Amino acid sequence: MFRKLKLVTILILIAHAGLFAQGKIVDEIIAVVGDRVILESDIEKQAIQYRQQGYFGEGNIKCEILEEQLYQKMLLNQAELDSVEVSEAEIDGEMNRRIQMFISQLGSEEKLEEFYGKSILEIKQEFRPIVADQIRSQRMQMELTRDLDVTPTDVRKFYESIPKDSLPLISTKLELQQIVSDPRISEVDVLAVKERLQDFRKRIQGGERFATLAALYSQDEGTAAKGGKLGYVGRNDLVPEFAAVAFKLEKGQVSRVVKTEYGYHIIELIDRRGEKINVRHILLKPKVKVEEKVKSQQFLDSIRNEILHDTLEWDEAAKIYSDDEETRTNGGIIINYQSGSSQFEQSQVKPSIAFAIKDMKEGEISAPFEDKTATGQTVFKIVRIKSKTESHKANLIDDYQEIQEMALMKKKEKFVEDWVDNKRESTYIRIDEQYRDCKFKYKWLK
Repeated sequence: MFRKLKLVTILILIAHAGLFAQGKIVDEIIAVVGDRVILESDIEKQAIQYRQQGYFGEGNIKCEILEEQLYQKMLLNQAELDSVEVSEAEIDGEMNRRIQMFISQLGSEEKLEEFYGKSILEIKQEFRPIVADQIRSQRMQMELTRDLDVTPTDVRKFYESIPKDSLPLISTKLELQQIVSDPRISEVDVLAVKERLQDFRKRIQGGERFATLAALYSQDEGTAAKGGKLGYVGRNDLVPEFAAVAFKLEKGQVSRVVKTEYGYHIIELIDRRGEKINVRHILLKPKVKVEEKVKSQQFLDSIRNEILHDTLEWDEAAKIYSDDEETRTNGGIIINYQSGSSQFEQSQVKPSIAFAIKDMKEGEISAPFEDKTATGQTVFKIVRIKSKTESHKANLIDDYQEIQEMALMKKKEKFVEDWVDNKRESTYIRIDEQYRDCKFKYKWLK
């Protein structure tokens, strides 16, 4: 249950606009836990998401999803009773972490927006209440099991209880480091972008429609087709530089040129509703010249050669030369946003990096290659495999931590099973007839 709850938490953020193109879903309430309802559409959407990700379940996938939903609703009921709170900052942070994870997997913000068919802001707004419930239910789950622990003896007994032919396969794990070079963008190119945006501003003030110019020229693929419209957003939904200007605008006013990590913008305020504003924007990015790309490649190649010839240490090179502020001070170690650790399974590595390090061994360094940042900027990188653990059958010497986690998970699942059984007696639960033959893990039906 713990693993599945985590899986659906991830999958629920990557549905796209055509999810129901295959047929209209007639919605109805198919289960109730306390005063919280579960809709047929909730189950159907998640079932489609599972299948799109290649997961078809161990039995009836809809039964599995319904049980996940029943469990989450029971946790939310308990969270309400125990006054478990989640701050807006926590929701913002979790939304940003998950968005960053998918950007890392798909390659860029633009690709995520294209995949989903919505802008990043629209994705955040749509899933904000869902994520809030997920955080609250996960926190309640942690509260229930936070005092549980396993001793080394427990771990050994758990390991010995697993038949040898059923020992889990530990997948290949990688730790990766990077040194990043940002190709130089000339002041002339920046000035050209600013002047073009200033010209757009004058044309709009002269009577042309902002939406038309945004559709024709904006480089924000997620909003250009919508005339640059972001929809109603709060201050925390926007990068600070953008928000500082946008929230000062009067209705119908067009801003000066604004620089953010995404590029350069002009902004129009459409409407204001309480603490939220509805705005349009036009985004332009200065182009990176071919000769600057070549310089970045040559620069990284020279660093790589120095490291290979032992005249420069990797960590020192990252600290001195890398342009990536997030990783330069920690030896260039890349963080896996999905797990929150520095280890990646091969399937979790960003495709552009995976291609660059294909067939490399531990300690080897890739040739320089072009990549995109989360904000769509062009960069060049060299990547080193800091450590590589090949896939193998779990054993207590090499995989104690993983086995310890498995043992603790089993103990937690038994505790939760008892908790659900106890709460079931005092909680109103109704499940539609069509799901009463499901083989649930917990005893939901009285």
